Amino acid sequence: MDLGLQGKVAVITGSSKGIGKETATVLAEEGVNVVIASRHEDELIEVVKEIKEKTGKDVTYQVCDVTKETDCKAFVQKAIDTYGKLDILINNAGSAFAKNFEEVSLNDWQDDLDLKLFGALHMLHAALPELKKNGGAIVNLTAVAGKNPPANTTPTSVTRAAGLALTKTLSKDLAQYNIRVNAVCIGLIRSGQIEKRWQEEAPELTWEEYARDPKFDIPLGRIGDTREAANVISFLVSEAASYVTGVAVNIDGGKSSSL
Repeated sequence: MDLGLQGKVAVITGSSKGIGKETATVLAEEGVNVVIASRHEDELIEVVKEIKEKTGKDVTYQVCDVTKETDCKAFVQKAIDTYGKLDILINNAGSAFAKNFEEVSLNDWQDDLDLKLFGALHMLHAALPELKKNGGAIVNLTAVAGKNPPANTTPTSVTRAAGLALTKTLSKDLAQYNIRVNAVCIGLIRSGQIEKRWQEEAPELTWEEYARDPKFDIPLGRIGDTREAANVISFLVSEAASYVTGVAVNIDGGKSSSL
């Protein structure tokens, strides 16, 4: 299937590793002009080289702390200055800070909101003037905990729920400009954090054995891969999903109890 992404321009926050990095790779393979960002320039330089080696396509980067409005404006402007337009915004920057409510300080709450919610807001304010010119697509990365918050998952589950509400509201507000807004809710996906847990809990197992441990209670029987998440995100920003907006897709192997 032709996703209709050739020549599009995308910015992806938090894209020096994990799902953000893999999404940048998949989009580059589809002919997208990608601009990646994180707070760490050394990591970004390495990712640019890796994607070039894998896809043969040049990728641009910009150092960006999404909690800073000026950084987000500069990130978007880098895409416009380099490629002349902007078609796709992927808000991926985030973390998985989760504790019992009574263990979370007000500063913890503020830090989480600044990163996940206000980081997305900064990027939206920076990107919308350009996206409104010709239409486009936005994907906000959240987590299944935003729909089904378990115990001991504050503040992240609350912040992710805010991201879902933002996605639905924006899908209605921005439809008049032909801007589609969707979310993906991430479950257990292979990441540095998961790999650390693997080494701490069961270093004697291979990754494949650990990922299929029944204790994870995943209906599909395994932890997911970043490529699987990146494929869904790439579909949602593509012309193949031209009539899809305002949805939140679970990427969790069927584990969540909600649609």
